[in-house]
Amino acid sequence: MHVAEKKRLTEDGLKKIEQELENLKTVRRKEIAEKIKVALSFGDLSENSEYDEAKNEQAIIEAKITQLEAMLKVVEVVDTDELSTDIVGVGSKVRILDMDMGEEEEYQIVGSAEADPMENRISDESPMGKGLIGGRINEEIDIEVPAGMMRLKILEISKCHCCLIELIRILYLIITARICNKNIGSPALSVLICQIC
Repeated sequence: MHVAEKKRLTEDGLKKIEQELENLKTVRRKEIAEKIKVALSFGDLSENSEYDEAKNEQAIIEAKITQLEAMLKVVEVVDTDELSTDIVGVGSKVRILDMDMGEEEEYQIVGSAEADPMENRISDESPMGKGLIGGRINEEIDIEVPAGMMRLKILEISKCHCCLIELIRILYLIITARICNKNIGSPALSVLICQIC
């Protein structure tokens, strides 16, 4: 029997995947069902491109739901409180110096499911992620990437406090609303707090 490989995610990444799954199940499924219903009302299915398109979209959404549910069964959440600032691991924020280009960059090492290079969130399975994991401050690392070799120096390792930053933002909104004499009752407060939980 094949044992599924654990997928490592930060708490933030887990929440995003759970939200995406919920959206697919509750919103997107209903939208597609409505599209199929409308397409069926056109009659003859043999030449009904709207029906074919809606059924294809339904298959894609159902496949994505199945993929996300399977991933959530084998997810391993990285506890950022237990991260070391001495050694790079999944969840770490790493400030590096590209020694060839003389440029500093900051990345967060994340599981492959939440990688987003445009947001400087790199996968632990990517060549750069693999090369940085286990690295220490002031260590120089040669990493083979598709474009050739990169020579990096690790300048700083820190913990990502994404949830803490969001909590501070929401607390700021609450305090600002109270100062401006806006009444925030417990239901509205609950909604704000749930945004970070």
